[in-house]
Amino acid sequence: MDGNDGITRREHEEFARRQDEENKRQNRRIDLLEESTRQIGQLTASVQKLALSIENMVKEQSQHEKRLETLEGRDGENWRKVTGYIITAVIGIVIGFIFKQIGM
Repeated sequence: MDGNDGITRREHEEFARRQDEENKRQNRRIDLLEESTRQIGQLTASVQKLALSIENMVKEQSQHEKRLETLEGRDGENWRKVTGYIITAVIGIVIGFIFKQIGM
């Protein structure tokens, strides 16, 4: 430099080259951040879908439990009916036998 406060053409070009490199580096970082943000958004949407799916599965499982209890109760109810009929028939046979023995 020859006494003025300016910079030389070479210094300017070196500064501009470094600025370009820094801009490229920053642009690459921004691109990576944008991609990460996009992936996080997709992951969030997937988690929401999964949560809804699990919620629906829990509701459906609850309905299946109720239906199963109903079916199990129905089998128990039928068994009680059959047992009642058998006991009634046995008592009827015993009473009939007793009446026959005493001559009625």
